[in-house]
Amino acid sequence: MGSAKNSSDSETREQRIPEEAVKILKSLAQKWDDITDAYALQVVPLKGAMTNEVYQIKWPTNSDNESHHRSRKVVVRIYGKGVDVFFDRENEIRTFEFMSKQGQGPRLLGRFSSGRIEEFIRARTLSAADLRDSEISGLIATKMKEFHDLQMPGPKSVCLWDRLRNWVKEAKRLSTPEEAKAFHLDFMEDEILALESNLSCGHQRIGFCHNDLQYGNIMMDEDTRSITIIDYEYASYNPVAFDIENHFCEMAADYHTETPHILDYSKYPGFAERQRFLRIYLSCSGTQPSDSEVDQLVHEVEKYTLASHLFWGLWGIISGHVNKIDFEYMEYAGQRFQQYWLRRPELLNSSSPTTNIIADGKRKSTGHC
Repeated sequence: MGSAKNSSDSETREQRIPEEAVKILKSLAQKWDDITDAYALQVVPLKGAMTNEVYQIKWPTNSDNESHHRSRKVVVRIYGKGVDVFFDRENEIRTFEFMSKQGQGPRLLGRFSSGRIEEFIRARTLSAADLRDSEISGLIATKMKEFHDLQMPGPKSVCLWDRLRNWVKEAKRLSTPEEAKAFHLDFMEDEILALESNLSCGHQRIGFCHNDLQYGNIMMDEDTRSITIIDYEYASYNPVAFDIENHFCEMAADYHTETPHILDYSKYPGFAERQRFLRIYLSCSGTQPSDSEVDQLVHEVEKYTLASHLFWGLWGIISGHVNKIDFEYMEYAGQRFQQYWLRRPELLNSSSPTTNIIADGKRKSTGHC
C-alpha cells in the first residue's frame, strides 16, 4: 500500500516537469553507466525557492554493497512565470556558465524552453540558524570576498539604481490604486533618487555581487567546510556594501517555517557580529585591516539597509502579481517597506516629504534591521 502510494506521488510530481525536460533527463541518464533504469526517475520538490520551482531528480544506481547504495541526482529549475522583469535570463545563463568554468558552482547539464537542468552539488544547503554560527559566518565572509573579486566579462557598471527604477514602474503598472497608495509607490522614484545621491558620494568598493545571499543560496561541504554560492539570477556589478547588508538583512528570515514570509528583525546581527564578519572579509585581501577600516565599512554597509528594503519590497509587490508560488509576497513586501520608513530618518540624512509615513511605520513596526 505504501509503495503504491509512493509510486503514485512520484508520477504526480513527474507530471510537473515539462515533457521536453523529461526527455533530456532520460537522455542524460542513459549516458551514465551506474544508473539501473533511465526511466525510473524520482522527482522531489525542494522547498524555499521563491522565484522558480526547483526539483531534485534522482535515479537508483548499481552498487555492490547495499549499505553504500547511492542515487544519481540532478536539479531541475523551472523558471517562474512573469519574473523576467527582475533580470535578463540570457545574462543569468552566461553568468551561470562562467561561474561553472571558474569552479564556483554547479555545471549546466541541459536547457529547455522554461528552465534548465543543473549538476547536483553533494553539499548541504545552509539553514537560517547557520548564518549565526560564527565559524560558518566567517566562511561565508571569505567566500563573499572571493565572489566580489571575480572579473566577469562584460560591462562593470552599477546596476542597482536603474533596476530599482524599472521595478517601481512595473510595480505601479501591476498594482491597483489601493495597493499603490498603501505602499506609497508615488513616492518611490524620489526615494530612489535621494538614496542614490546619498549613497553614491565618496569612494565605493564596486564588485560582482550576488544580490540575493540568503541561506538557501549557500551550500557547504561538511567534510571540507568549503562554501559554494548558487543561483545567480540577480547577480550584477554593484557596491559590495549593498550585497553585504542584504546578507545581514536576510538573517531576519527563515523560509522553512509555517509562515516563511514573516521576518524577525530581532535576529538582525548586532554591531560586534557585523564587525567580526567585515574584519574577516577585509582580511581576505592579505593584510589585517585596522579598527578604523572595519568601522568605516560597518557604517558604509549599514546605510545600504534602505536599498535592500526597497529592492525586496518592490520585488514582493511584483511577485505578488506574477508569481504563483505559495508565498505571501504582499505581506512580505509590507514588512520590508515598513522597515524602510522606520530606518530612513536615522540612515538617510535628508529632509523628507513623508513624515506621516515614517510615523505610521513606527507605530506598526515591531523590530528593526
